[in-house]
Amino acid sequence: MRSPKLAALELRRFGRGKLPRAALVALLLLPLLYGALYLWSFWDPYGRLDRIPVALVNDDKGATADGRRIAAGDEIAEGLRDSAVFDWREVDSAQAREGVEDGTYYLSLTMPADFSRRIASSSGDSPATSALQVRTNDANNYIVGQISRTVFSEVRTAASTKTSRSFLDRIFISFSDIHGRTVKAADGADKLKGGIGKAEQGSKDLADGLKDAKSGSGKLTKGLTKLDKGAGDLEDGSKKVADGTQTLADKVNGVSGRVAPYLKDNEKTIGDTAQLVADSAEVVRGHLSTLVKTAPVAAKGARTAAETLDAVYRTRCETPVLPDPACADLKKAKDATADVVLVADDVDTLVADQDGDLRTMRTNLAALQKQAQALADRAPHLSEDVADAVSRINELNKGATKVAAGAKKLNTGIGTAKTGATELDKGVTKLRTGAEDLNGGIFKLVDGSGKLAGGLHDGAERIPDYDKKDRDARTAVMADPVRLASHDLHKAPNYGTGFAPYFIPLSLWVGAMVAYMLIAPMNRRALAAGAPAWRIALAGWLPVAAIGVLQTTALMAVLHWAVGLEMVRAAGTVGFLFLVAACFTAIVQWLNARFGPAGRILVLALLMLQLTSAGGTYPVQTSPDFFNALHPYLPMSYVVEALRRLITGGGLGPVWQACVVLTAFTAGALALTALSARRRQVWTLDRLHPELTL
Repeated sequence: MRSPKLAALELRRFGRGKLPRAALVALLLLPLLYGALYLWSFWDPYGRLDRIPVALVNDDKGATADGRRIAAGDEIAEGLRDSAVFDWREVDSAQAREGVEDGTYYLSLTMPADFSRRIASSSGDSPATSALQVRTNDANNYIVGQISRTVFSEVRTAASTKTSRSFLDRIFISFSDIHGRTVKAADGADKLKGGIGKAEQGSKDLADGLKDAKSGSGKLTKGLTKLDKGAGDLEDGSKKVADGTQTLADKVNGVSGRVAPYLKDNEKTIGDTAQLVADSAEVVRGHLSTLVKTAPVAAKGARTAAETLDAVYRTRCETPVLPDPACADLKKAKDATADVVLVADDVDTLVADQDGDLRTMRTNLAALQKQAQALADRAPHLSEDVADAVSRINELNKGATKVAAGAKKLNTGIGTAKTGATELDKGVTKLRTGAEDLNGGIFKLVDGSGKLAGGLHDGAERIPDYDKKDRDARTAVMADPVRLASHDLHKAPNYGTGFAPYFIPLSLWVGAMVAYMLIAPMNRRALAAGAPAWRIALAGWLPVAAIGVLQTTALMAVLHWAVGLEMVRAAGTVGFLFLVAACFTAIVQWLNARFGPAGRILVLALLMLQLTSAGGTYPVQTSPDFFNALHPYLPMSYVVEALRRLITGGGLGPVWQACVVLTAFTAGALALTALSARRRQVWTLDRLHPELTL
């Protein structure tokens, strides 16, 4: 009997009674339990996050920055409520903590009391970062915690971007302020350049002046050297003068002690005598005619007065001391008296002889009268004149002493001045050198100030001066400088579509596994009849492969029209799944044919290995090395990769590769099943009494 007929006979068994028919229906619908139900339950969980209760705590007290009220917590809370990402429940901190602990809320988001204050601190002296506080409890649900981290990361990014916009806006305003102040600084630098230019000219004039001052200080030093020598001579001379005046004062004081009392006692006598001589001379002069009578008397009186004055003069003035002004007067009086005596003698002689020259006599008498009258006039003040002369000599002595002392101080001072002039000359030399250095430095400063002014003008041109429109545009860019410009080449519209390539082959494997629990992997009639091994293998594979095609058709119909799975290549997907069902059927048949009851355990074990190494959920590279090593040797790895390209789109290279691999696995499994059939045509003791029966 041919293999198709044997397969038809095997399927015909399910039409004999209600239970076989129910078993066949259950067998056809079994993949829906794994495929459709699983995918339906996971179809779009992210689209229903608004059903997840999450505690929202807003403890933010707000803050003030730059005169503007900031309530970042209120803004974020309002944005979250509008977004409807979760089912937000606004509660206090204690309720949120208890709710997350007991499972009332899957998680909580808290804006702390200082949230706005920390955001506002970015414009102050002590900036600090603010923090959104998230509390999760993986004991409630691990996946929700993972989802919340992604959602709250976006919330944090949005809050940070908004804060950055405010901060950067102030920075751009500061740029405008800096621009204006730099312009002012450039203008000031221009003025500074002009002032430094004047200072440079002044420093040049100073250097030239100090050059002249150096010449003058040199001359001053030489002059003071000569003056110092002259001051020394002056000191010696003034000292000698002081010594001389002291000697004179001592002698005058001694003489005046003796002369003054006498003059004071004889002032009237001297005055009367002198007056008498004067009167007599006048009378003689007026009465020459009476000279003869009076001449002897006058001559005698004159001699008497002359003798008196001479005696006084000898007594008081002819001493080894320098005469004072009083002695000079006495000498004049003595000389006058002597003249009077001579005149009187001459007159007497003239009168006696009567041959004198009357004209000469008159002249002499006039002189005598004048001198005698002068003596008479001074006679009352002779003692005062002597005292006055003594006082003046004492004053002269004191002055000479002071002059000597001053000359000494002058000599000392000029010596100091000489030393100072020398130091001054050295200092002026240093000043001249320094002035020349200053002039050179200011010259460089002029050049530097010019460069500074030019640099500030250039800098002012480079510093941006943004208006509000430019600030807003640049703030937006800098606050969020890098955006994710994602372009999904073949985007899966939802979670279920993304996992369909993983759950569909799982359901088909389970369908084949359960089918061979109801259908024998090798037809017993064919084995008993001794049919060829390859025909026995095909007879056992064809009915289950046909059931697999029906299972695939039912599964894909439900996924597409009931669940909503959209496939880029629907016909290609279904045709490829027919090949998958045929391959899985052949592999499960061989395991059951070769290992008997133990083969069912191996089928389940192979399913687990394929699920863990196929990369259906996370990339296989994230799995341990053991699963990475298995990945290229198991058929489901190729099935998952091919279904992704068929359902969501992409190149067909993996699809053709999977077709080749699945065809090879199918042919290989059938060949191994045929080999097992040949072995099963020989009855052994193990077949008659198997160790394990399922």
